[in-house]
Amino acid sequence: MDIAEVARRSGVPASTLRFYEEKGLIASVGRRGLRRLFNPGVLERLALVALGRSAGFSLDEIARMFAPDGRPRIDRRALAAKAEELDGTIRKLSAMRDGLRHAAVCPAPSHMECPTFRRLLGGAASGAIAGKAKRTALKGVAA
Repeated sequence: MDIAEVARRSGVPASTLRFYEEKGLIASVGRRGLRRLFNPGVLERLALVALGRSAGFSLDEIARMFAPDGRPRIDRRALAAKAEELDGTIRKLSAMRDGLRHAAVCPAPSHMECPTFRRLLGGAASGAIAGKAKRTALKGVAA
């Protein structure tokens, strides 16, 4: 299949396919004129990449999930760790959702007088402060 056919069938733009090839996520098998050619198995590989991206894995992490021969070699511990990370994200987002729903119907005269909203506000402020400290620390490491 040429790159246009892979793009059409997978829904992945040709520019992304070229980028994935640079990153080692997929490999073309040749060219027809200027167009890259791929084996039909590339569609399954792109589906695995899409699944990994949806789960929050980076492209580098996904690339490591393929053996040198191209076959999947998925680290089960990495999957379990990502599932735990997603559980934490779900808990945080659920708490945020619940706080926002409460704030939308809270009978307090002002949101700033609502204890639930104040807790939500405090959590957001501490998260922003912690996030800023983490970014600052990472900049120090990169320097």
